[in-house]
Amino acid sequence: MKTSFSLLMIFLGIQISLAQTLKTISYKDGIQKLNGLVTSNTGKKLPGVLILPAWKGIDEEAKTAALELQKQGYIAFVADIYGEGNIPTDNAAAAKIAGSYKQDYKAYQQRISAALEELKKLGGNPEKIAVIGYCFGGTGALETARAGFPVAGIVSIHGGLAKGNDRLNVPITTKVLIENPADDESVKPEDLANLIAELKVGKTDWQIITYANSKHTFTSPDSPDYNEVMAKRAWSHTLAFLKEILK
Repeated sequence: MKTSFSLLMIFLGIQISLAQTLKTISYKDGIQKLNGLVTSNTGKKLPGVLILPAWKGIDEEAKTAALELQKQGYIAFVADIYGEGNIPTDNAAAAKIAGSYKQDYKAYQQRISAALEELKKLGGNPEKIAVIGYCFGGTGALETARAGFPVAGIVSIHGGLAKGNDRLNVPITTKVLIENPADDESVKPEDLANLIAELKVGKTDWQIITYANSKHTFTSPDSPDYNEVMAKRAWSHTLAFLKEILK
């Protein structure tokens, strides 16, 4: 009897594992082929979360986030910003291509827009979509808000907060959560101050949470900056925010 029960548990575990897999979805921005990843619960018109990955493209942190979001009842789609044939293989290449999109922010916004449309096609409820992003993707989450895309909210996780001095502040209407590591050397005090001033223009619903003793990539288990305690707190804050705006 115990053997039969154990086999049943193993079988159920395998089935659950198989159900929680990510599928590659090819889509396009103009002629550029893009290859994103989506959770297995497509086609059900569920609240959707678009995940914008860090500067090397789709990584384990983005994949893990997608699978965890599926458990919470969301369709999660991990965007491909760079496109097939353009994925960087080292930090130098990543810095170069990510920097090009930060400079040409409209091209970045266009790639985000293409991913949002794909998420809707896959079953994401157009009225209940949020965007979260890590590092370079955190910058993209802010660009989503700056572009005025019709999303319920955005979460920028250790993202770059600055924008070009030649860009005017415009009202941001979507809800904004910034998860900022206290010891992130890539974020200058003036970047944070300028962002707050930007968010105040449209009386945006915003909050900034600062995580103590945390460097730039504090949420990534693969990073030497990883802070397990603060990473767990940040994820719980993300889930609480998504629940508030999407459920």
